[in-house]
Amino acid sequence: MMCKHWAMHRVVVLALDGVIPFELSLPGRLFGVARDAAGRPLYEVLTCSLDGGPVRTSSDYTINVGHAAAEVLPGADTVVVPGAEEFTQITHRAALPEPVAQAMALIRPDARIVGICVSTFLLAALGLLEDRPAATHWFHAEHFRRHYPRVDLDADVLFVDADGVLTSAGAASGIDLILHLIRKDHGSAVANMVARLCVIPPQREGGQAQYVERPVPASTDASTSATRAWALDRLHEPLQLADLARHAGMSRRTFTRRFRAEVGMSPGQWLVQQRTDLARHLLETSDLPVARIAERTGFGTDATLRHHLHATIGVSPGAYRRTFRRAA
Repeated sequence: MMCKHWAMHRVVVLALDGVIPFELSLPGRLFGVARDAAGRPLYEVLTCSLDGGPVRTSSDYTINVGHAAAEVLPGADTVVVPGAEEFTQITHRAALPEPVAQAMALIRPDARIVGICVSTFLLAALGLLEDRPAATHWFHAEHFRRHYPRVDLDADVLFVDADGVLTSAGAASGIDLILHLIRKDHGSAVANMVARLCVIPPQREGGQAQYVERPVPASTDASTSATRAWALDRLHEPLQLADLARHAGMSRRTFTRRFRAEVGMSPGQWLVQQRTDLARHLLETSDLPVARIAERTGFGTDATLRHHLHATIGVSPGAYRRTFRRAA
């Protein structure tokens, strides 16, 4: 039996009646395979129900869990609440079952709370999302906004990290959110290793906009995917919208419209995201000076790189490198 490492981060998954099995499985699968350079596990994942008893799922079976909420929630560093279809009926505080509220009250104030998909409704009913940004499945976005107008819901993104309370869109975006947490905790090398082991993309482009059901126009434009691949090989160059549109053989207006429909963000936002990701990778894996990394990523100057990195993750290039630079 593997001994718990003293520095291991404890993740507790709260399984509630009606839980969606796919979402319930994500924390154990993703956090569970994260390892440090010596091969030691970085997370301990425990699953609980309100009373330690069996939990009805949204499929045709019930699951048994190993713990009651009172046993493990007080010691959690991160709490994950997978979605259940019934959560969309929690439209105000009184609609939240009291045993659920009591269990959530056991969570330490400094613990992270993660809601996958429609768990956003449950977190909103608890008052955890008031005046904060949040995400939920695009299909339920208008329903959510009607009942929780004080939450700054963004139905276009895959997930939101809002000062210790994190929410994701659909079920699969729970993968994106957990990989984000692993990347935030231990750097992109560990997150990429987890993604490779689970055979999933380490980071998906864009947001929910690309998955929202829309009428198909009678005449469609060509895809922008080839231009995106072309741009990724030229991030060091001062690419402009006109350059991208010219490569795609479209007008700037048509290219921007098609790009946003496919990726869920503007070409400019996408370029900044890709350049920032490349900068983080180089800070983690190379000894290049920050000024040189700024040139190689297309930011031009270290001041511009510093601005975008701080806007994305809240730290300077030097602080990021000190935290995540892997020992040779």
